[in-house]
Amino acid sequence: MGQIKIYGVKGRLNPIKKTLSNIIHSCMVDALEYPLDKKFHRFFPMDKEDFYFASERTESYTIIEISMFEGRTIQAKKQLVNLLFERINNQLNISPLDVEITIFETPKHNWGIRGLPGDELALNYKVNI
Repeated sequence: MGQIKIYGVKGRLNPIKKTLSNIIHSCMVDALEYPLDKKFHRFFPMDKEDFYFASERTESYTIIEISMFEGRTIQAKKQLVNLLFERINNQLNISPLDVEITIFETPKHNWGIRGLPGDELALNYKVNI
């Protein structure tokens, strides 16, 4: 399971939402073997005056927060991060300097999904990769 939040300056983020969502999902599928139908993304386009960041970043600065079940290897998570930097740069021309990614992992029992604690769900994909 993965829930993804994406933050950015409204004028830059809104026009690329669909493409960015597709990029993020393709990286999740390739690096973590997520099923194609498991896509949970939420965008937070911010007014410029409400989004402060370091002066060496541009208005393309984007934050991606990924919450997911614990269990992936360090190698799989690094692959995810590297794919995100590469594909976002190649497909949207957003420099890796303007992208920050955080992965938050929690035990399955800390999730409530479809009326059950996460550790009681029957999943159609692997978590321990």
